[in-house]
Amino acid sequence: MKPLYITIEINGEPFNCSSSMSLQDIINYLGLNSTGVLLEYNKQIISDQHLSNIFLKSNDQLEILTIVGGG
Repeated sequence: MKPLYITIEINGEPFNCSSSMSLQDIINYLGLNSTGVLLEYNKQIISDQHLSNIFLKSNDQLEILTIVGGG
């Protein structure tokens, strides 16, 4: 039986989430826009087009960098 919740790591901090979440789901949950985010999933950079196809597993590691413009 698949657990309801798993623990992953986001930017070095533990984070509990649903076991059915995709990378796109976690980006949406965090209130981020996927076009302004650089996402590293288990040490691999993931492009926007693959976010909905990759589902989180226990102990996955995410590094999320947001791109901020300025002047």
